Amino acid sequence: MESLIKFVQDEFVTKNENPEFAAGDTITVFYEIREGDKVRTQFFRGVVIQRKGTGLSETFTIRKMSGTVGVERIFPVNLPSIQKIEVNKRGKVRRARIFYFRGLTGKKARITEKRR
Repeated sequence: MESLIKFVQDEFVTKNENPEFAAGDTITVFYEIREGDKVRTQFFRGVVIQRKGTGLSETFTIRKMSGTVGVERIFPVNLPSIQKIEVNKRGKVRRARIFYFRGLTGKKARITEKRR
């Protein structure tokens, strides 16, 4: 049964070509918003907290600060309305899921950049 699902996903669902990114990276996601008959592009820039799932059902969570309020958004990797993903900074973290980042404020909420 699992091989049948994998076969259908590989054959019929279109995959987006996205750059490689992981938890701790700061990325910008450009996606389309449809309001009635209008279509506009909006972006969401923040730190990747986690990547979850495999294959076409994979998702990633981004967190940004809007004033003093933290805003998180979950995007499926193969969402058709995603136009592009830009990696702004590569973060140096030691975990794959950085949920502890939610409780940090001020200078402690900084993630050091990876050396190239």
